[in-house]
Amino acid sequence: MAENKGFSLKTFGMPWWLAGAIAVIVIAAAATGALSADLAGCFALMLSIGLICNEVGERIPFWNSYIGGGLVMTFLVSAFLFTYNLIPQKYADGMIMIMDDADFLSFFIIFLITGSILALDRKLLIRSFAGYIPAIFGGLFGAAILGIAAGLVFGISPVDIVLKYVCPIMGGGNGAGAVPLSQIYETVTGDAAANYYSFAITILTIANIFAILTAAVLKKIGEKKTSWTGDGTQLIRNGGDFATEDKAVKVSMKDLGGAFFLAIGFYALGRLFAKTILPTIFGTAIHQFAYMIIFVAAVAAAGIVPDNVRAAAKKLQSFFTANLILIIMVGVGVDTNIIELAKAITLGNVVIALAIVIGAIIGSALVGYLVGFFPIDSAITAGLCMANRGGSGDLAVLGACDRMGLIAYAQLSSRLGGGIVLIIASILFGAFLK
Repeated sequence: MAENKGFSLKTFGMPWWLAGAIAVIVIAAAATGALSADLAGCFALMLSIGLICNEVGERIPFWNSYIGGGLVMTFLVSAFLFTYNLIPQKYADGMIMIMDDADFLSFFIIFLITGSILALDRKLLIRSFAGYIPAIFGGLFGAAILGIAAGLVFGISPVDIVLKYVCPIMGGGNGAGAVPLSQIYETVTGDAAANYYSFAITILTIANIFAILTAAVLKKIGEKKTSWTGDGTQLIRNGGDFATEDKAVKVSMKDLGGAFFLAIGFYALGRLFAKTILPTIFGTAIHQFAYMIIFVAAVAAAGIVPDNVRAAAKKLQSFFTANLILIIMVGVGVDTNIIELAKAITLGNVVIALAIVIGAIIGSALVGYLVGFFPIDSAITAGLCMANRGGSGDLAVLGACDRMGLIAYAQLSSRLGGGIVLIIASILFGAFLK
C-alpha cells in the first residue's frame, strides 16, 4: 500500500503530502461537524483514520514484522478513539450503520472469498486434495489437541478453546478468518460481531508472533536434519511437485464487471441454500459463507470460469484487501471496547496460543510425512501458514525460514484451509452457541 523511496514516499499511489492533506481536510471537516455522516462522509473519515494509522503502524520496528503492522494499529487506534468518545457520536453512529445495517462487512467478504479461491491454479486445487488437505487437517487436529490440553490447565473448557482460540488462529488470518468468523458468531448468537472479533484478533496476533518465531526455529532444525526438508524448493519427497500455471491475462473493465457479478451471484447462491434449500444439516445451521466457499471451490476445480474473469476476480479481491480493508478495521474498532481488549492479553492466552501453534506444527508435520511430504516444509506451510495472519503472515513466516518457493502452498493454507475452518466453525457455532 505504501512505498518508501527516500523523500518520494507514496501512499494510495499519491505523494504522501497529497494523501496527508486530504486526510487532514476530512478530519477537520469531521471535527467541525461539517462532514456528513452518510456513506460518503463516513467512508472518507474511516479511510483517513485508517490511512494515517496504517502508515504509522507499517513503520514501527518489530510491530510491523511481528504484531500485525498497520492493520492492527488501525484497529487498536480506532477502538481507543471510540472507547473514549474522541470522535463525534454522529460519525460513530454512521459507521455502525455502514457495518451493521448496510452490512459492508459481508460485501467485503464476498469478493475476498471469490477472488482468493478462483486465483488458485486449477491443477494445484485439484491435486492438492490428495495429500495437502489431509496435512491441513493434521495441523488443525494437533492445534486442537494441544490447545485443549493447555486450556484445561487454565480452567477453560474444550468447547471454548476450539471456538474462541483454535478457530480464529487457524482460520486463515484476519480478513478471511477472524472477520467472517465474527459474522458467523453474530448470526448464530445475536451478540455483536465485535465482541467475538476483539478477542479473536488478540489471540490471532499473539499466535502470529509465535508462528514467525517458530518458522525460524524450523529452518535451523532443517539445517541439522537435511532429510526432513526440501530446502524450500519442493514439498513432496522423492522428487516432483504440483505444477502451477503463470498466465499473464489482460483484464478489461468488462472483465471486472463480470467478476463483480459472479461474486455477488455466488453470494446469492450461498444465501439461497442457507436460507431456503438446505438451511440446516443434521439440525445444524450452515452459514451462507460456508456454502459460498463450497460452490466457488467446486466451480474453480471444474474450470468453467474463463481465465479473464478469474484474473479479474483476483484483481477485485486485491483491491478490496489492499485498500478497503482499512474501512473494515476502523468499522470493527468503532464497536470495540479497548479496555476489554487489553484484559484479553493474559498469561493463559499466551500459553494457549503457543500450544496451538506447536500443535499445528506437530500435526501437519506428522500427517504430511505420512502422505509423502517433507515434514518441516509441511509443518511450515500446512501448519504455520494456517496459524498466522493470512497473506501478510504467510510472507513473514516464509521469509523467516527462507522458503518463499513454497508460497503457493502457503496461499493454499490461507485460502482453502481458512475456508475449511470457516465451514467447521459454522457447524460448531450452530451446535454449541445457540
